[in-house]
Amino acid sequence: MRRFSQRQSLSSLSEINITPLLDLAFVLLIIFMITTPLLESSMSLIIPSSTAKTPSVTSSQVQTISIDRDETIRFNNRAVDLDSLTAQLTDLKRANPDVAVVIRPDRDLPVQKLINLMDALQRAQIMKVGIATRAEQK
Repeated sequence: MRRFSQRQSLSSLSEINITPLLDLAFVLLIIFMITTPLLESSMSLIIPSSTAKTPSVTSSQVQTISIDRDETIRFNNRAVDLDSLTAQLTDLKRANPDVAVVIRPDRDLPVQKLINLMDALQRAQIMKVGIATRAEQK
């Protein structure tokens, strides 16, 4: 006949407590979730340099496209829609292959509207494109 104390000790040996293992797994998961974005954004880049001079652009070759927060597009201070802008830019590129365009977007403009404008410039095959910004005041 077995004693009660012997039976109790046998049953406790056959069970494994996995709670500390789960705690450790969750802590490691949280650590990896926090450190992974930091590793991706902290890559060091060496920007290439060139000794070639960039060709200067005369002010007569620079065209200005402004787009405000109401999504009104102005080409050289004349209001146009996106389709007629593409046609005007294509004609301008044919007349002057070295044309440059400066885009002046509004700060609160949705990014998709700026991308649509950049697509119109790409369809007109204008490669000299700049975006006008303003330096932040401290």
